Amino acid sequence: MAEIKTRPVDTDVHEFIRTFANTEQKIADSFTLLKLMEEITGYQPVMWGPSIIGFGSYHYKSERSRQEGDWPLAGFSPRKAAISLYVYAGAPGQDEMLKELGKYKMGKACIYVKKLADIRQDVLIRLIQSSVDYLRKKYS
Repeated sequence: MAEIKTRPVDTDVHEFIRTFANTEQKIADSFTLLKLMEEITGYQPVMWGPSIIGFGSYHYKSERSRQEGDWPLAGFSPRKAAISLYVYAGAPGQDEMLKELGKYKMGKACIYVKKLADIRQDVLIRLIQSSVDYLRKKYS
């Protein structure tokens, strides 16, 4: 089985944001997300691979394949096209929350936003909390 490349690495999160985020808005939004996710999860930010900032972790085992590994409870990445939010776990009620979130695009495992001002922070907070609670319960 191939080795999973997305795992905790010893890279400075703040320096990563200052060098990787390509606009002042994305830098400011990233530092807001750092504070928000740290408060909600209770974990310090850690780089996962070269471009994901994660908070806490859980060990998963796929129900459909032999794949297993570790992944952040919540996280984000200030990518060039949009900020990728790793805060959706398919938890009960999350689809309804997405209807209230604001302007975003949905990927397979993440939510893409251009800037935090495009979404409702109160709904984002509920999404993060519901994901963390769901993942802790499912993979405890």
